[in-house]
Amino acid sequence: MRILMVTDAWRPQVNGVVHTLERLEQALKEFGVATQFLTPAIFPTLPMPTYPDIRLALTTPGRIARMIDKSNVDHVHIVTEGPLGIMARRYCLSIGRPFTTSYHTRFPEYLRARMPLPEAWTYGWLRNFHNAGQGTLVATNSMAIDLSARGFNKLRPWTRGVDTTLFNPGKAIELDLPRPVFLCVGRVAIEKNLPAFLDLDLPGSKVVIGDGPALASLKARYPDVHFLGHRPNSELAGYYAGADVFVLPSRSETFGNVIIEALASGTPVAAYPVTGPIDIIGDGIGGAISTDLREAALTALSSDRQKARERATRYTWTACAQMFLEVVEEALRPGVRATA
Repeated sequence: MRILMVTDAWRPQVNGVVHTLERLEQALKEFGVATQFLTPAIFPTLPMPTYPDIRLALTTPGRIARMIDKSNVDHVHIVTEGPLGIMARRYCLSIGRPFTTSYHTRFPEYLRARMPLPEAWTYGWLRNFHNAGQGTLVATNSMAIDLSARGFNKLRPWTRGVDTTLFNPGKAIELDLPRPVFLCVGRVAIEKNLPAFLDLDLPGSKVVIGDGPALASLKARYPDVHFLGHRPNSELAGYYAGADVFVLPSRSETFGNVIIEALASGTPVAAYPVTGPIDIIGDGIGGAISTDLREAALTALSSDRQKARERATRYTWTACAQMFLEVVEEALRPGVRATA
């Protein structure tokens, strides 16, 4: 089988969508599936307004249609709702070709954080976009419940995986900082709600790893916090395992790959009771969730690190690929035709 992934998120972006696609490509090979990618890398691009690290492809619907035809694939999966995704969807609908989509990012919340745009408007547009496909892959049950309540249909479960060889307690490095060490990893941007972590009255040290548009302003605002910028995975694994608690202040994740990376490293997680954390550690195994993030962080200090590691082993890229293929095969059943 050959599958075309149409995605507006691609290298050099460093985010959960790109990471998931890269690992999915490798895992699908185990099932004899070849993956092709239609990305902004082959087009002129311009920076996305208010989010310049994301480059938007400049092309035409006709060119995208020709590229899809030329790819000679068995199935088209639309990963994102950007220009490439919009044009691929338009073409598939025009010829009645079935396609699937995936919901990765809470764009309504991201946009609201940057401009006064009502979430209901954005959700309405996204609902129309995804409901035209044969199935929308969603990473967590709580996210599916939320989207279903907003009128999204044909939602299908699609978990994530983690490399438990790379991320493991044995990679721990000695952090020459006052203990306990509270770590946060991710894009340093407004939607990640970092001040909710940085403002906490916690003992020990706070460490932030990641890059983004808010890095300079937060470094100036919080001089006592250790901002380490971007770190390669080989280094990152050592920081994960060397920390005492991983704190996730974001309220807008759809899953949170960083959660299972921390757990695989044996580091308990503290977070709000929102989509992602509530699905992964909502039962209290592997960390703590609370509407009071300080309370969650202090509670997580006493979490069993071995059980945190065991929780992460539930998440494999092989299972991720298998769930993806089940939705694709359903869409390819004889007689299925895309309709707006």
